[in-house]
Amino acid sequence: MIKSEHISPARLEEIQQKIKYRFKDPGLLVRAFTHTSYVNEKQLHNMESNERLEFLGDAVIALVTNRYLYEKYEKENEGFLTRVKSLAVSKQSLSSAAGKLELGKYLLLGKGEVASGGRERDSSLSNVFEALTGGIYLDSGLENAAVFIKMAFLNELVVDEREAKDYKSELQEIIQKKHKKRPFYEVASETGPEHKKNFLVRAVFNGKVLGEGRGKSKKEAELEAAKEALQALKK
Repeated sequence: MIKSEHISPARLEEIQQKIKYRFKDPGLLVRAFTHTSYVNEKQLHNMESNERLEFLGDAVIALVTNRYLYEKYEKENEGFLTRVKSLAVSKQSLSSAAGKLELGKYLLLGKGEVASGGRERDSSLSNVFEALTGGIYLDSGLENAAVFIKMAFLNELVVDEREAKDYKSELQEIIQKKHKKRPFYEVASETGPEHKKNFLVRAVFNGKVLGEGRGKSKKEAELEAAKEALQALKK
């Protein structure tokens, strides 16, 4: 039976079932969920917050993700892999993974942090995900940490590969190299209700439309416009 004066054995058991990993050292699991606000409020001078585990977990997540993407995208260059990695391990991505596992409800937080929405805050969730990864790594090594990372988000990772390919930067680089100027993007139309808009955007240079794109956001439409412009330029 796991004993902890800060998290009950029943709740620790819940966490381990959710993450599909059982700790050899339960102290690491408790530490992973210990926010610095809790330590400070309770004046627990002998208790460590999860900040050092976050630091370690960040590096472990980066390493596992880099290898995963390296093997998944065999034909893509370093620039593409770097951009996909940044999307994959973003604060939003990790907080989403933590949210699906309901990690926020187990966080040990100070009263002020709880009152201000700390259990749902992206930074708190992404930090506990990193700390938990760091804890698993210390508890049993890289292989088990990798299993957890893949289960939690990598195996179901969906990134906007158009953004990763960075069509806008590629188009800008081609035009700047030849003309020393940049293209710009203009919204040609917006349709649909406020909560479900569709945008038509044009990539324009020297008064000429190079490409058009549609999307559910301006950013998505700009990527499509840049992609079409590149295809036209390369013909």
